[in-house]
Amino acid sequence: MLSYDPYAELATLRDFAPLELTSPDFEPGGPLPLSAWSANRGGEDRTPALQWSGAPSGTRSIAISCFDPDAPTGSGFWHWAAYNLPASARSLASGLGDLAALPHGATVLPNESRSERFIGAAPPEGTGVHRYFFVVDALDVDALDIPAGSTPAVLGFNRHFHSLARGVLIGTADPAER
Repeated sequence: MLSYDPYAELATLRDFAPLELTSPDFEPGGPLPLSAWSANRGGEDRTPALQWSGAPSGTRSIAISCFDPDAPTGSGFWHWAAYNLPASARSLASGLGDLAALPHGATVLPNESRSERFIGAAPPEGTGVHRYFFVVDALDVDALDIPAGSTPAVLGFNRHFHSLARGVLIGTADPAER
């Protein structure tokens, strides 16, 4: 497993208040549930359930994403990115990774496969255990104005400058298990 933590690096640029981010589907640092694996690896391409608390006053919207920095690409692999969720949101049930399932007004960006939904874990053989960073940000704007079809990295750039608080929950997937 690689030790690079892109969110720890971002925290050196700007301090964020902490959000508590948990999942009833996996323990922090533990294996993702089978349902969060790719369908072509025996899973269901379903987001795990996520719950967060501690959004500060002034929170006007929520952004959420899933990123694998251990993918053998040189730039990681974005599995999911959604934003403009209502500030009142405090959880997402399992399987709410596509636009039709998210609250009204939310936007889902194309993942690395260019589909606007969550794509499950599928670490290639021989690449070791991968980490999946689920990240929730409480934002100080009602809506981020990001062009349609933008990448999750564009969302990351924009949310960095509007984040009031951030929660990070890491799950793992071992290619030897599938």
